[in-house]
Amino acid sequence: MVRWVSMRARPSVIASMLVFALAGVMFAAAASSSQGTDLRAQRASELSDLVGQKSDAVEALERDVAARQSSVDDISAGRSGDPVAADLRTDIALARESAGLAAITGKALRVTLDDAPIREPSDPLWQTLTPNDVIVHQSDVEAVINALWRGGAEGIQVMDQRLISTSSVQCVGNTLLLQGRVYSPPYVITAVGPLKAMRTSLWRDPGVADYRDWAGAVGLGYDIERLPDYTLPAYEGPISMDFASPDAVIGASPAS
Repeated sequence: MVRWVSMRARPSVIASMLVFALAGVMFAAAASSSQGTDLRAQRASELSDLVGQKSDAVEALERDVAARQSSVDDISAGRSGDPVAADLRTDIALARESAGLAAITGKALRVTLDDAPIREPSDPLWQTLTPNDVIVHQSDVEAVINALWRGGAEGIQVMDQRLISTSSVQCVGNTLLLQGRVYSPPYVITAVGPLKAMRTSLWRDPGVADYRDWAGAVGLGYDIERLPDYTLPAYEGPISMDFASPDAVIGASPAS
């Protein structure tokens, strides 16, 4: 007679069997997917192909950028045959000259204003004057500048600085403040333009005429020199405005 003996399986044995079964399933799936090939090598090959494609795309973009930059350089340097671009270059050059941002060369008038020399205390005229009567004032410098603009000046330089539409001449005591720099007399004003018209404008200007008369009376300096060939330097300072609104500068001109 055979006796059946019931044995209770331990949990650890069952868990081990399940792990082995799951591992077998995973190996079988991997073998089926790879079909006998190395998956890691396949992924490496795909990444290499992707990098190559991206590299080709970058090279194509670089060639496109280089071509466009070459086109821009040609237009900027005047090598392009595009008539529109040529007209724009001409307009920009003229605008830079009229704005004072480019040097100009031509015939010029140079006007020099100076304080009166100190006289002997015993001089009767000197005893009737004050220091304010024998120095060059802001209004005198401005009168000469505005007269030159009205006479057709193409550009004006005061001392060693080119004037632009936003330039402001200010007197501080017996010194002149212009675009952040301080100057002492004599004050030299040089203008390139039509000599005869500028000289006539200086002669007819009421402010300049008053200065001339007073200069003759107290000894202030007033001298005009003709320069057959002179180059006005370009303005090199800042041109941005911190407090002006666009409407305030529309239509502005150096003579205003």
